[in-house]
Amino acid sequence: MSAETTSGLATRFAPSPNGHLHPGHAFSALTAWDWAQANNARFILRIEDTDRTRARAEFEQSQLDDLAWLGLTWEQPVRRQSEHMADYQRGLDRLTELGVIYPCFCTRKDIADAPIAPHGPDGMIYPGTCRHLSLDVRDTKKAEGIPFALRLDTARAQDIAERLTGNRLTFMEHGTGPNGETGRLPADTSAIGDAVIARKDGVIAYHLAVVMDDADQGITHVIRGQDLFFATPFHRLLQVLLDLPEPAYIHHRLILDETGERMAKRRGSKTLGDLRADGMTVEDIRAMVGID
Repeated sequence: MSAETTSGLATRFAPSPNGHLHPGHAFSALTAWDWAQANNARFILRIEDTDRTRARAEFEQSQLDDLAWLGLTWEQPVRRQSEHMADYQRGLDRLTELGVIYPCFCTRKDIADAPIAPHGPDGMIYPGTCRHLSLDVRDTKKAEGIPFALRLDTARAQDIAERLTGNRLTFMEHGTGPNGETGRLPADTSAIGDAVIARKDGVIAYHLAVVMDDADQGITHVIRGQDLFFATPFHRLLQVLLDLPEPAYIHHRLILDETGERMAKRRGSKTLGDLRADGMTVEDIRAMVGID
C-alpha cells in the first residue's frame, strides 16, 4: 500500500518469529489488514525478534510466506526489533533519568515463593520485593555478580505521569476488552504491576520496545488480541513518560481451539502451513475464524 494514498492512519501486525503462524494469528493479521483497507490506512509488518534464544530465520520466512498467501502486502523495509536496540536504550535511559527504574535480583522461584504474589491475566504479578532495597544493598548484590532485571516502579511512574498531564491516565478503546470494556477507559496498571523493562540478559523487554516502535512507525491504531488488553494501561503509562503520541486501541476477540483454549504455539495448534497442505483456501481460513 502506498504511503501517498493513505488517510494518515496506520496499523500493524507484529509477530514474533519463534514458531509458525496458526489461525489465531491469521485472524489478527486479517483483522488489521481489513481495517487498513476499509480506512485507507497504512499496513505495517513488524518482526518482534528481541528474544534471540527463540527467534529463528526459518520461522520468520514461514510467517512472511503465510501472510503473503493470505493476500496481505506491507511496506518495506520490514522493521526488525533486533536492529533497533540502541533506540530502545535511549528510552530506558530516559526512564532511568526519571527515577522510575530499579534493579530486580529475584529469580522466578523467589517470586513464586513470595508470601504476597497476586495473580493477574498474564500470571503472577511481581510483589515488589526489590523495589525498596537500599542503594548499598543493590550495589553489594551487583558487586557479587548477581544477575538482575530492570523493572518499572509503576506507582511512582504513574504519579509522575499524572503530574505531567494533570489528569488521571486513560486510553481509548475502539474494540472491546475481555469483559466488554470500550470507550475512554482508566489506565489501571494494577493487573501488570512492576513489569520488566529490561531482562537479565540486557535485552529490552516487549513493553518498552513495542511502545517505541509504534511511535517511530506512526501507528495510530493498535489492533491486537484481548490477551494484551491488560498491558495497555502500562503501555499508555510508558507513552506519557517518554512523551510519545497516544494511539487508539482495538482489541479483538481470540480464536479458541476445540478445547476452548486460546490457540497458541506452545499448545501445538495446527499451523497455517498444515491447513494449506490439507487443501484449505484463504476463503476457508476466513470462514474458520469468522471473518466474512
